[in-house]
Amino acid sequence: MMLNSAAPAISIAQLNHYFGRGSLRKQVLYDINLQIDRGEIIIMTGPSGSGKTTLLTLMGSLRSLHEGSLNILGTELFDASKEQMLLTRRNIGYIFQAHNLLGFLTAYQNVEMALEIQDVTAVEADERIREMLAAVGLEHRMDYYPSDLSGGQKQRVAIARALVSQPKIILADEPTAALDKKSGRDVVEIMEKLAREQGCTILLVTHDNRILDLADRIIYMEDGYLVDRSDVAAIVQ
Repeated sequence: MMLNSAAPAISIAQLNHYFGRGSLRKQVLYDINLQIDRGEIIIMTGPSGSGKTTLLTLMGSLRSLHEGSLNILGTELFDASKEQMLLTRRNIGYIFQAHNLLGFLTAYQNVEMALEIQDVTAVEADERIREMLAAVGLEHRMDYYPSDLSGGQKQRVAIARALVSQPKIILADEPTAALDKKSGRDVVEIMEKLAREQGCTILLVTHDNRILDLADRIIYMEDGYLVDRSDVAAIVQ
């Protein structure tokens, strides 16, 4: 983990967010304040509909901020231009519950897609892809299509795709939801190991209490409010 003197990976202050307009406008996030240091592995948990995925998409520069401050790797996203948001996304790897692999591409080709916007040579890209697929235990499945892979293997490809571009932040939304206990823990342990090797920050949203021990810190969200784990230890244990 990097020194505390380094700028935080993610810094949020007084963030509020809404869905809808006019009389249909509904607030979904309330006064969110959060700091995540570089190299930290954070798990965010809480009931369905509490705002976890909405907050994750804001951090990922996938939707615009309404109120407050959201600073990602030194870039303020409030009133950020489309170009600034795009540049921010290039430093973030995404892993979703639905692995989002393209069925007509092999495991190798799915991972290769993540390098298309990166400034790397074809030789370097090939080396990175092969190393990353080997790191997730799929060196013998590179030419397999998603339909020929198990659920756990598909998520391993998704992890390889997210990490091959060497992002500074990984945002994962329910990556174990469709997996059994062993496969779910395996993919998170792989993600944790590779992220620590790269000095990467992870924010993982999950309902899976079986992986909470893998986090440096746990935060809890309910009804659009964020609470530090120290205040909800009894709930998430």
